[in-house]
Amino acid sequence: MSVTEDRIFIKKAIRLAAYGAGHVSPNPLVGAIIVKNGRIIGSGYHRKYGGPHAEVNALKSATEPVAGATLYCNLEPCSHTNKQTPPCVPSIIRAGVRRVVVANIDPNPGVNGKGIAALRNAGVQVENGVEEENGRELNRFFFKFVTEKQPYVTIKYAQTIDGFIARSRDRQDWISGNLAQKRVHQLRARYDAVLIGGQTLRADNPQLTVRRTRGRDPLRIILSSSLALDPSHAIFHHHEPGNTWIITTETAGREAMNRLAGLGCRIIPLKTDNTNRVAIGDLLHVLADQKIISLLVEGGQEVISAFLHAGMVDELKIIQAPRLWGSGFRAFPDTFEPSAGMFTLHQTERMESDILLTYRPV
Repeated sequence: MSVTEDRIFIKKAIRLAAYGAGHVSPNPLVGAIIVKNGRIIGSGYHRKYGGPHAEVNALKSATEPVAGATLYCNLEPCSHTNKQTPPCVPSIIRAGVRRVVVANIDPNPGVNGKGIAALRNAGVQVENGVEEENGRELNRFFFKFVTEKQPYVTIKYAQTIDGFIARSRDRQDWISGNLAQKRVHQLRARYDAVLIGGQTLRADNPQLTVRRTRGRDPLRIILSSSLALDPSHAIFHHHEPGNTWIITTETAGREAMNRLAGLGCRIIPLKTDNTNRVAIGDLLHVLADQKIISLLVEGGQEVISAFLHAGMVDELKIIQAPRLWGSGFRAFPDTFEPSAGMFTLHQTERMESDILLTYRPV
């Protein structure tokens, strides 16, 4: 195969892998394509956590003998047994695959080059690094979690052209249009957990579920030091027991904790930082211990500022709506404008009259 053909088929594997988003965490997104004599004879992707891996699904789907074929996979095939499913490398070798092309080496210490080494030791030709950046972008949640032991954190909010997210602190204002709101639900379906502060809960009364697209509901997290939360809020009545967590301080009232626990919530008290609020680093460690590899933060101002102050934001997604209010409530203090050297614009996406601006750290 030529370099161009390798890139074409790896891109197909990456697109295929993306179908597993929201279903395979904490595993990576993986797609596999089997090509023989220039034709695709098999394909598959990792569909759900605990299910067969992409390579196995591709081998099972093959329409003719795989011997002599090339396997394209966006991530290095696994060779270790310390997991729920059998390793993929022995299946690839037994099938007689002649060549394997991958985009990324798996940074998981249990793999990290061992799969490639095992294939080469068995006489399989292996090419690595094809469309490497695209593969890394696809699995940025997984790569961050494996290498830094922390979830990938994205802050999302909608604002007017002049930078306001609400007219006042204690009221909800719809800013973005229907397409942008659907996009938010698509985002929720991709993340393991979504987080808001107690003030946002009181002002917006959100459900934090996935409704305008297909996908599973993320874990819902409320960050509240005071626990002044009304049991009548929708979030306490549209969830399965244990799928709503409340992160609070160790000094929060025991009576309030018990009352919220009685609503089916999991209460997690943590130590405070120098502002007497929950330390963001400790919060992220708790999530990582529970194998939550991605977190979508939906506000409000105090929560957003806390993550920014802690320096633990991997991405900002700002929905810019064509509205001018002149005054109101901002997402964070003026000292934390994303254009002020902390973040750089990564991507722009138009959604009817709204624009989704994605920023990444400089």
